[in-house]
Amino acid sequence: MSIERIQTDLLIVGAGPAGATTSLFLSKMGIPHTIVDASAFPRDKVCGDGLDLKVFRVLQHLDPNITANEVFDNQDFLQSWGTRITTPNGRVTEFIQPAPPADAPSRSVLWTSKRLHFDQFLVGKLDARYTQFFPETKVETMERIDGRWRIQARKKGGTTLEFDTPLVIGADGDHSTVLRHVGGRSIDRRHYAGTLRQYWKGVSGIHPKNLIEVYLPKGLPLSYFYIFPLPNGEANVGYGMVSELIAHHKYNLRDLFKKIIAEDTNMAHRFRDAAPLEEPVGWGIPLASRRRRNFGDGYLLTGDAASLVCPTSGEGIGTGMISGYIAAHFAQKALVSKRFDAEQFKNYDREIYRRLEDEIRVYQALMRFKPWKMYDWGLNLITPLPYLQRSFTKLHTGWLRTAYETTIDIRLD
Repeated sequence: MSIERIQTDLLIVGAGPAGATTSLFLSKMGIPHTIVDASAFPRDKVCGDGLDLKVFRVLQHLDPNITANEVFDNQDFLQSWGTRITTPNGRVTEFIQPAPPADAPSRSVLWTSKRLHFDQFLVGKLDARYTQFFPETKVETMERIDGRWRIQARKKGGTTLEFDTPLVIGADGDHSTVLRHVGGRSIDRRHYAGTLRQYWKGVSGIHPKNLIEVYLPKGLPLSYFYIFPLPNGEANVGYGMVSELIAHHKYNLRDLFKKIIAEDTNMAHRFRDAAPLEEPVGWGIPLASRRRRNFGDGYLLTGDAASLVCPTSGEGIGTGMISGYIAAHFAQKALVSKRFDAEQFKNYDREIYRRLEDEIRVYQALMRFKPWKMYDWGLNLITPLPYLQRSFTKLHTGWLRTAYETTIDIRLD
């Protein structure tokens, strides 16, 4: 067996949004590094395909030209101007971003793009001056020896690469090989969700402003059916539910999903003249609904490997990219000091979770008190309140400022 040995100051495992973001900011700092991914790009990733303000905040920090020009001119991205929520009683409430002043740029905080396209967009920006990129290279073993990692990965075709590095950043998703080697992987159903995705063409009733739609079905608490408009008249249609409830009620998620599309009075008519482009595809969502340890001697975890999907919205691309941005800065500090022990990264989790604290509290309160009998009633009552409309209108200016102007504050010490 041939082995190619590579010494690198830092190895990123996974080139999805979290890993690619880490790489892009390391390159911006002038730090040489290596990144591997088991897949060939472009590649599909089952996801809701929603891009929130965190995504554009990170891209803005990387290069303002990306958000000012490249995204707007890219036919694989679709701008959304708000959200449409359908409550269990069938009432539709729309939250639409006010039109900007004539002298202001026309920018929203919501976009959609297939992961096939978005991940390739990021990988296409990897900087070869600082980045060794090995696609179709799967990590198989990791061993910690004298303060360094010896990592073996197999390339497509059979060649084995052996990396010698003091620091590994795990960005390899929900089924993370890095996580399995550094701390094990177990699924806690209370902090995990099951989800389905199916691409459709010609779903009727899409709002002219491409509103992202969420339907909260009757009698199915902590679940959501969604329709996310995409370019070319397509839509990402899906359904998700907390795994603890799936197991407790013995739900078949695929059956529930198909029933909503075929029979639900609030949704079925939208699909009568539409065509599915694939069979429903399932995946798991590791929720950031409780704190986990995402660092240790010689490693950091990012994105889904760190279970950083927002527990209230299901959004994971933006939180993954924020974690990659944070990881790059902690890695820079470690490389400068030449210290890679856990003490060097002790504040990493603090920086990750302080951006998710409100969502974690809301989710934990729901799971603790389980107000399921009042769940539908509460949604039906609260969602249409004029107060929420006024709040949305008032807050959107701040959201735009956060996405396009506000600095991402990181406290390393």
